Amino acid sequence: MKQLEAVVANINDLKDGEMQQVCVGETEVLLSRLDGKFYAVGAHCSHYKAPLAEGVLSGHHVVCPWHNACFDVTNGDQTEPPGLDSLACYTVRIEGENVIVSVPEKTTGLRLPSMAQFDPNVDKRTFVILGAGAAGSHAAEALRVAGYQGRIVMITQEDKLPYDRTKLSKDYLIGETSSEEMPLRSPDFYKEHNIEVLFNKRVEQVTTGAIALSDGDSLTYDALLVATGGKPVSLDIPGADLQNIFTLRSFDDTNRALALTEQKKQVVVIGSSFIGMEMAAGLSQRGSQVTVVSPDSVPFEKILGEQIGKQFQQVHQENGVSFKLGRKAVQFEGSSKVEAVILDNGDRLTADIVIVGIGVQPATEFLGGVNLHSKDKSIVVDEYLRAAEGIYAAGDIARYPDWRTGEPIRVEHWRVAAEQGRIAAHNMAGKAVKFKGLPIFWTMQFKFPLRYVGHAESWDEMIVDGDLQKQEFIAFYVKNNQVLAVATSHRDTETAAIFELMRSNQMPTLDELRSGAVDFVQRQRQVNSKS
Repeated sequence: MKQLEAVVANINDLKDGEMQQVCVGETEVLLSRLDGKFYAVGAHCSHYKAPLAEGVLSGHHVVCPWHNACFDVTNGDQTEPPGLDSLACYTVRIEGENVIVSVPEKTTGLRLPSMAQFDPNVDKRTFVILGAGAAGSHAAEALRVAGYQGRIVMITQEDKLPYDRTKLSKDYLIGETSSEEMPLRSPDFYKEHNIEVLFNKRVEQVTTGAIALSDGDSLTYDALLVATGGKPVSLDIPGADLQNIFTLRSFDDTNRALALTEQKKQVVVIGSSFIGMEMAAGLSQRGSQVTVVSPDSVPFEKILGEQIGKQFQQVHQENGVSFKLGRKAVQFEGSSKVEAVILDNGDRLTADIVIVGIGVQPATEFLGGVNLHSKDKSIVVDEYLRAAEGIYAAGDIARYPDWRTGEPIRVEHWRVAAEQGRIAAHNMAGKAVKFKGLPIFWTMQFKFPLRYVGHAESWDEMIVDGDLQKQEFIAFYVKNNQVLAVATSHRDTETAAIFELMRSNQMPTLDELRSGAVDFVQRQRQVNSKS
């Protein structure tokens, strides 16, 4: 293939541990310098195409500024999700003081990870993955990346290949992503890498070494990953069986709701969780009149605190969303279809459509031989995500030990599920990799973006750097003199730096944070230069 090359920098333009975006013709390249050597890889994240130069360099990996995917800048390998592809790696040479990069004439800046080929003569084992969400889809690919050459079977209740579920209540809902853009991989990809996908299958029972499906089929396995995610919680009140009342979990759920909102404009959203608030924002942007009903006094108060919760409420109200807070729905009215929602104070809300977004329950009722948590029936796993001999769990259903506190936690976030799927796959393939991930999630409601790093179920203090009213801030959630979580808005590069500082236990002191004078990017560079 024809190569293009260009002088992209002087050798003195970058110090060790620095990076910048350069161009070879029209191809954008991320140039880095480590230990006196220059490296060049694709410039944009394989997830949502974020410019990696706006992230941070930590050791050999760059952290994406949007959703914290990580890539090794020496070879382009993706080391942490989200996204699936690695970065293209380009040739660099030095002539005098000139740094010269060569790129193929046609390149996307991305490449498929190196994967082992299926060979049943070499490996006769069968690994089964229950679920085709974030954990399941990433695990299937990671098994091949880890060198596993046996049979892989992924089982899903849906009729679709794995897709980006986070977009259902974001880009897809508001029409910025089409249905054709939702699948993570093409059918040819799964065929080429011998990953079998069984559609429209429900699991009846899992026992040691065997899986019984509800249609009478069965499978045996040598190792199993349970990644079935959660089941939406329904409201058990009079009228709950009326038409046009939806819980949202799947592609089909969202499509049915969207089809109705083309004609029906009065929408009541039950619940002020992230799924409920994202649906409220999206449907409002599509022209529906939306009312949010929640027993909470402020949206997100338990997760983000009252101050930030009020900011989200204000943004919604400014865009036409109404709220009935401190209230519960006690009845749905209608003949065959829902026509109204009755609240506990007697208020009657006209409704053509009702969206119920009050949380999920782990889908684990079919499991035997594993330890289920007494409270929510999540699967208790160890630091290797192992639930029992030959059985692993990942994603929304896994209750795992938090490496920072030692406390068992369960986190319902796409990136956590994806990373756990990858780690579980490597352990299924015979490696011993501990899960030491730092939870990350994100949301965008109207023009209010939020990034959240870490996990704090409660806190003693919230330290705010920036301006909440302007939606440009960093909020630190502190418990027992430790920063457990950070929420940010419009501070993406700093968020990537904080992500690295938190997981390397190099965060500034609380006094420094309270002073508001910390340069997090510079602090991360200093830590990086010493490592």
